[in-house]
Amino acid sequence: MRILIVTAGSRGDVAPYTGLGRRLVEAGHAVAVAAHPPFAGLIDGCGLDHRPLPGDPRELIRARARAASWEEARAAMGAFLDRLADGVAAAVADGADLVLTAFGPAALSQVAGEASGTPVIGTFLAPACATREFPLAGATDAEDLGPDGNLAAGQRLLADAAALQADAVAGLRTRLGLPPATSRTTGAGLRPVFHGFSPLVVPRPADWPSGVEVAGYWWPARPRDWRPPAELVDFLQAGPPPVFIGFGSMAPGEGERLGELVTAAVARAGVRAVVQAGWAGLTAAGDDVLAVGDLPHDWLFPRTAAVVHHAGAGTTAAGLRAGVPAVPVPAMADQPFWSARLHRLGVAPRPLPLDELTAESLGAAIITCLTEPALRRRAAELAYALAEEDGTAAVLTHIGAVGRG
Repeated sequence: MRILIVTAGSRGDVAPYTGLGRRLVEAGHAVAVAAHPPFAGLIDGCGLDHRPLPGDPRELIRARARAASWEEARAAMGAFLDRLADGVAAAVADGADLVLTAFGPAALSQVAGEASGTPVIGTFLAPACATREFPLAGATDAEDLGPDGNLAAGQRLLADAAALQADAVAGLRTRLGLPPATSRTTGAGLRPVFHGFSPLVVPRPADWPSGVEVAGYWWPARPRDWRPPAELVDFLQAGPPPVFIGFGSMAPGEGERLGELVTAAVARAGVRAVVQAGWAGLTAAGDDVLAVGDLPHDWLFPRTAAVVHHAGAGTTAAGLRAGVPAVPVPAMADQPFWSARLHRLGVAPRPLPLDELTAESLGAAIITCLTEPALRRRAAELAYALAEEDGTAAVLTHIGAVGRG
């Protein structure tokens, strides 16, 4: 089959689909990934075709940060979604027998699939169906609100997301010659849906409807020609395992401020560190600090003593796979959810929200990670259990059934 994977957002929203895509290729399918242009090299390097989606999520984050009001931020998001809608439609029109969609663009993928007669399957990286068992990622600061409160918070989040996308969805339906929708949707009602995280990390809620499954992680593929930089190899060999520090797509433009904070925290903790620039342009300095750009976390994280990260879904998964304790530093969206989950699983100290981060708090958390045996023991146990799972199996089985049908 010709399979199109549609995703939008940062590297963490793209990388897991390279692993799923590679497994689909190995099963005999032709796979393309529709994603923003900055990720063309990652996708091509993993042996998958790339179909570009317009817009740069970095610019969207900057625009929302600069916005003087909610109305201005909403307008920036609306313009981004309108461009994204046309890109999703074009990617589907380029040809596909089946569309797999991330949650963010799911409503747009459904419209494009409806117009072309292409089946659409949900492949989501974070929980996207309201439940009484926990508030959805992004609904609150990850505090349990009780069964009724959790469900209500999740429903409000989905309703707000549907309202935000309503104009883009309606406009796309009009442009594709479809009748107006009878109700707003985020794609949460899509069936089937496979969630790409482990049930050991987030068990499937008992009140989720049929057709909504927790499949297990889709580990990112490593680009085939990738080799670790010699400078990194030399640094790792020159002393004890360092701490990784990176905030992914968070805080663009705040690299200098955060770099000074990280430099001070590393000195306070007395550790070596590998610091990833990310979208913030993080710049830390020191004899025991090495600055790096994007590189495969599956290679680096197992060679570290601990990982300090923003707790996006993809980086959280990479840290769990590596079996090292984490210091979660959440900023927005699903990050408080994954941060709280890491703490509850016993592999991380209490989260440190990015907007409250200090050199003192970060240094102390790093020391806790390195001196508390229970954190490392639990991280290793969980990594061992995750290695026994095959998160792609359920998706492959379903797609095989679709193909035979």
